[in-house]
Amino acid sequence: MTDADMTADLRRYLQEAREALVWKLEGLGEYDIRRPLVPTGTNLLGLVKHMAGVEAGYLGETFGRTFPEELSWMGDDAEDNADMWATPDESRDAIVDLYRRVWAHSETTITEVPLDATGRVAWWPADRNVVTLHRILLHLIAETHRHAGHADIVRELIDGAAGLRAGNENLPSGDAGWWAGYRDRVEQSARPA
Repeated sequence: MTDADMTADLRRYLQEAREALVWKLEGLGEYDIRRPLVPTGTNLLGLVKHMAGVEAGYLGETFGRTFPEELSWMGDDAEDNADMWATPDESRDAIVDLYRRVWAHSETTITEVPLDATGRVAWWPADRNVVTLHRILLHLIAETHRHAGHADIVRELIDGAAGLRAGNENLPSGDAGWWAGYRDRVEQSARPA
């Protein structure tokens, strides 16, 4: 496998994760994409905002290609978790559009920087903050898919919609009755424990 083949594979897995995360917003109103449904405050639009900042750092600053827009919620003086929720003046369109601009900036990094080139993750401990582009792409793919999984659970809590990504839900095709029966069987199996 050539570096070009590996880069193409990494790019594809990253893009699938990005699109799955944004897909979780589709068809929902403003309140639903913003509301926290678990004690830690996790919400759909906040996950997208978080990943925009994270990716801008990993595929920007780490390789000397700082993202050209200021992301105030990522600054040292930002409130804790400021990147995990959207303020009333931050619209869905603005955050999703920002995320897509980050993707374009990242794509330039992926195209111009060899997989074995090194960069430095300033917010990681010094003993492991020198990384290759290959390692950061693997890390970013894992983190983006992880947050897409969070989004999947949050979306299911909102309206019952679930699935891997648009066009490939990766779930059995049962109707509501089948799912209710399935959930009941799982519950009955858990009770004796």
